[in-house]
Amino acid sequence: MESRTGARLLQRLPGRFALTPLGQSVLSNAERIEVEVLSAERTITGRDVALEGVVRMTTVDTLAAQLVVPALAALQERHPGIIVELVPDTRSLSLSKREADIALRLSRFEGHEVVARKVGSLALGLYASPKWLEAEALVEARVITVLDDQAHLPEAKWLHAQFPNAEVALRSNSRDVQVWAAKSGIGIAAFACYYAEEEPGLVRLKQDVPNLTRDIWLGVHSDMRDMPRIRAVMDAVIKTLRDKKAALDPVH
Repeated sequence: MESRTGARLLQRLPGRFALTPLGQSVLSNAERIEVEVLSAERTITGRDVALEGVVRMTTVDTLAAQLVVPALAALQERHPGIIVELVPDTRSLSLSKREADIALRLSRFEGHEVVARKVGSLALGLYASPKWLEAEALVEARVITVLDDQAHLPEAKWLHAQFPNAEVALRSNSRDVQVWAAKSGIGIAAFACYYAEEEPGLVRLKQDVPNLTRDIWLGVHSDMRDMPRIRAVMDAVIKTLRDKKAALDPVH
């Protein structure tokens, strides 16, 4: 663009480039155009009334396999033409930018364009291999937790609060890695009760400690919520969560 217009949009600095004031203005205009194009795309797509096609859904590992997949299996029986792209990701993919059509999260959504509702609660407890039931092991506990980029999560803070002086044995953002690490006797971890209770080789610790409970939120962009195939996926997920309510949060 600089070569075509002769205008200077970038300033070369040591080891990097920076936008000039004119470049910043051009960027702002480009971002505004992107927002309008995405809005137009959502409007067009939102009028698609077919119960077939692709629906992209994002969620976290904790919810993907044992909760979302059964919902999708039931959905396929009724609407085999709907193809779901399920993206388990610790990052929050953008609904506004159409990185995903639907999101199932353990935190509230931000942004006025997103229509969200609480669809359930998830109880978490402390788990490890049977050897950690010994009192001596609990005194010298080692924990399995997340990487620093996820240290702000409630379950990470809760685990630290239960064992403030414990050494960290392993850090991983993968739930499966944490489960196998706990089963292998590496340390203690915080897991959702609904699957940890059914996992061979894991036992519940500190029965007197109340569960940590997190809310489950389902979100969709307001322009897309009435599209039949998206509505069908959301309804299937909501039904599965309702059917599994007692297992997800046994306290309530």
